[in-house]
Amino acid sequence: MLTRLRTAFAVAMLTVATYALAVESAGSHPDTYVVQKGDTLWDIAGRFLKKPWLWPEIWQANPQVANPHLIYPGDVLSLAYLDRLAVEPGPREEAPVGAVPLSDIEPFLKNLRVVDSFEHLPYVVAFEDNRLRGSAGHAAYVRNLASAEVGQRYAVVRPTVRFAQPRNTQDLLPTGRTTPGDGSLWKEYVPPTDRNEFLGYELAQVNVGTITAAPAGDIQVATLTLEDSNGKEVRPGDRLIPVEAQPYDLQFFPHAPAQMPAELRVLAVADAISSGGPRDVIALSAGARDGIDNGTVVSLWRNSTRVNDRVTGGATSRMDDRFTGGGVALPEEYAAHAMVFRTFDKVSYALVMDGVKPVRIGYSARHPDAQ
Repeated sequence: MLTRLRTAFAVAMLTVATYALAVESAGSHPDTYVVQKGDTLWDIAGRFLKKPWLWPEIWQANPQVANPHLIYPGDVLSLAYLDRLAVEPGPREEAPVGAVPLSDIEPFLKNLRVVDSFEHLPYVVAFEDNRLRGSAGHAAYVRNLASAEVGQRYAVVRPTVRFAQPRNTQDLLPTGRTTPGDGSLWKEYVPPTDRNEFLGYELAQVNVGTITAAPAGDIQVATLTLEDSNGKEVRPGDRLIPVEAQPYDLQFFPHAPAQMPAELRVLAVADAISSGGPRDVIALSAGARDGIDNGTVVSLWRNSTRVNDRVTGGATSRMDDRFTGGGVALPEEYAAHAMVFRTFDKVSYALVMDGVKPVRIGYSARHPDAQ
């Protein structure tokens, strides 16, 4: 499935367009196609259309389809005239076929969220046996959880980044304080923007646990037994929030943004210093308030830079990406496509689906059809 998904996205990302564009076939095709178990809309569209990105919109243009986002194994699709698609219902005995199921991309996602503040959240102060760190099976002692009840489940999260513009990020310690020396890496980098605002704090989930003892008498801490053997080690200062039952959509229907934000940039690359590639998670500087929703696809571009002309320019040891004095302007360069999978008010997270070069912090995001 992952191979099919990668192929479908590789084709789709290069051909994103709006419904107003004409549908084109991908060459020879049968008159009909019977939907098979294991198919996705992307698989079918990748086989028969030059613009598979348009598949959900094509279905919406066919009133005989009750739900434009769902087809079923056994459905017979007419491909004789691609501008007159029709469907003959199948037996409806199996689950419907979706666009991009969560199961195909979930291994690559990061459980991240953005909040306006975290200082009020309960936090870990210590571990059993005076351990320095805690992991699955260990007891963590949590302060400021006076209302805790035995059996309640919590996610352990860690403040990692402060998002703001024009400065893109500030790295945080588990306690929430700014990392000493923070800013040295980016002191000469300010992404061009007219917006100057705080966007939120990133919280990364590191583990989950269950309350096994509540505060009582002189004991001011609740006991949280950690459960996630695949999670990271928990540290003092990590915060607690209630477990979110379903943090991700069960399936995604990729689409071009209804309206591109005036300025949209890569704020961070999860678990990396400055750059990432396919299957990496990135943070974008826009969210629900800007019209971004889950499934939104953007193209990512290296911003125009200036380089020193070593023939006519002066001698300098500055790296080209940091060269600002005169020089020669270079064109912007396409890097990759990414699909948003989790949206907050001012920030969204996207999965890099394909690309021709690494994606770096500060790259701009455009309509997926940008040239």
